[in-house]
Amino acid sequence: MAVAVFKSPLRGEYHQKNEIEGKQPVGRRRVFVQTENGCVLGMELDRSDSAHTVKRRLQVALNFPIEQSSLTFGDMELKNDLSAVRNGTPLLLTRNCLHRSSSTPCLSPTGKDLQQRDRSGPIEILGHSDSFDVLKVVAKDIFKAIKMGVDPLPIHGGLGGAYYFRNPSGESVAIVKPTDEEPFAPNNPKGFVGKALGQPGFKRSVRVGETGFREVVAYLLDYGHFANVPPTALVKITHSVFNVNGGVNRNRPHKKSLVSKIASFQQFVQHDFDASDHGTSSFPVSSVHRIGILDIRIFNTDRHAGNLLVRKLDGIGRFGQMELIPIDHGLCLPETLEDPYFEWIHWPQASIPFSEDELEYIQNLDPIKDCEMLRRELPMIREACLRVLVLCTIFHKEAAALGLCLAEIGEMMSREFRVGEEEPSELEVVCLEARRLMTERELSSPKVDVRDAEFQFDVDFEEPELDLNPKMATDCFMTRAPFHLGNGFVNNHFPLSRLDECFEEDEEESEEEAEQQRFSGFKALGTIMSLKNSSSVDKSQKYSKLSGTKQENGYLTNSSGHRSANEQPPGSVTFVTLADMNEEEWTVFLEKFQELLYPAFEKRKSITLGHKQLQRLGTLCQF
Repeated sequence: MAVAVFKSPLRGEYHQKNEIEGKQPVGRRRVFVQTENGCVLGMELDRSDSAHTVKRRLQVALNFPIEQSSLTFGDMELKNDLSAVRNGTPLLLTRNCLHRSSSTPCLSPTGKDLQQRDRSGPIEILGHSDSFDVLKVVAKDIFKAIKMGVDPLPIHGGLGGAYYFRNPSGESVAIVKPTDEEPFAPNNPKGFVGKALGQPGFKRSVRVGETGFREVVAYLLDYGHFANVPPTALVKITHSVFNVNGGVNRNRPHKKSLVSKIASFQQFVQHDFDASDHGTSSFPVSSVHRIGILDIRIFNTDRHAGNLLVRKLDGIGRFGQMELIPIDHGLCLPETLEDPYFEWIHWPQASIPFSEDELEYIQNLDPIKDCEMLRRELPMIREACLRVLVLCTIFHKEAAALGLCLAEIGEMMSREFRVGEEEPSELEVVCLEARRLMTERELSSPKVDVRDAEFQFDVDFEEPELDLNPKMATDCFMTRAPFHLGNGFVNNHFPLSRLDECFEEDEEESEEEAEQQRFSGFKALGTIMSLKNSSSVDKSQKYSKLSGTKQENGYLTNSSGHRSANEQPPGSVTFVTLADMNEEEWTVFLEKFQELLYPAFEKRKSITLGHKQLQRLGTLCQF
């Protein structure tokens, strides 16, 4: 839980100036240590400091037990060497025990040595990218407002804690979401509690306390403000408005102590309404495409109409025009492939071919450089998340190059629901086949090394026997009903090994006839009726039932009362995991994956052309 770090109100000069400008003493680094219950303490490290030093300082300052504890940094457990830890890095201290309590009180600092106390500023941006410059100005305005008595306002909607921070004029300029107030996190103010930071969260492939840096990922990957993601950073921020369950502010409603949090910090964007309050056919094609391109890259599992803000563009010659602003990216880049949710998948704009500018943007994407940048700016990001990014970017680039539209790509990534059960998407079928081929290659090799295999989560998990046959599904996180294959084909798609037979039949058609079919496919500039229309209804119903929420000003409003972690909705089935492969296996997997993409895309194109006789939906798209 967050800890009081100041004995008096905010005063004096803006403490963040030196940290923002990167003026740090040579050989010293400032880090922010967060316990699994949300306590945060900033401290400065010398080159000679070790993980034990950090733990000891935390124990002295917070009276926090450090026995049988681990100091982690993303996937890495820090021992004595802290050379990998850079300035401004958040670290997580967890206890190595089977039962983790989320109700342990977090006390105020008790150390007499001033160096044991958090002497950092009220708002510190964690990261040094030039992309955060605009947020430094916002942070200074907020600090001035707080000194003037203009306090932030809690956002009452949503499942997690969120706050409007204001400028001296009282206008909302930023939205702050503390990581320890997420759904099921220890300090959640809406009653959704029950788990410690680092454990599987609302979606089992996204851990509690890790949605904040994913918000930043979406912003950093939105090169050139292509998709219009608002500026977002990870910050360490201090104020008395934040929620603490059973901690320093309990029973003190009139005189709360200042508490520090690690939080996502996003610039507030003025808007008129969200996409759920307006007919989607009037949205600009380019805006839908650009947001869809981002969603595919980051494998967004939560793109619904409520997190697409709409702003009207007033002015001469702009009557009726509007722009879309995508927000709430905390459930992107899961650690395993699951079922994404793309609200735009059945919008008419998604079936219109990409423009030349959009195709150029897609082809210029470099997932390797993206990963290098994210490791540099967000060193706590897990390797499994980066592998999802690489996989989806490769998939997107190849699909766009072969002429698939946004809707077709989204459909290939989405699962179908049949008789209440999920079946793997076409993307997952390709991955399963790639893993099978990778396994066959390893078995035929004289050396097989499985020492690097590891599991995604170690909480309440029993080791299964993995069967990488593409006709079987592996679920690493939960027990589920048996998976039925019906006609023997996964997801009612032909196995990739059978695709060549289909192509031989397709080659009997003349090129002229194929070209005519391709032309007729986009002739109406409307949308092809979804090949998964029946399943999409089930999926939408499933989504609404799981969320149990209603949109309010771009934020979810809980309409079904509180829910504990024990009442958590069932997690999505896991067919494909990526983190259990070592580097050599990952390289071979990607090689096989790319080899299988072309036949998979050709098959999808043939399915689309084969359904050209279906009724097409008209469109009033604004071009």
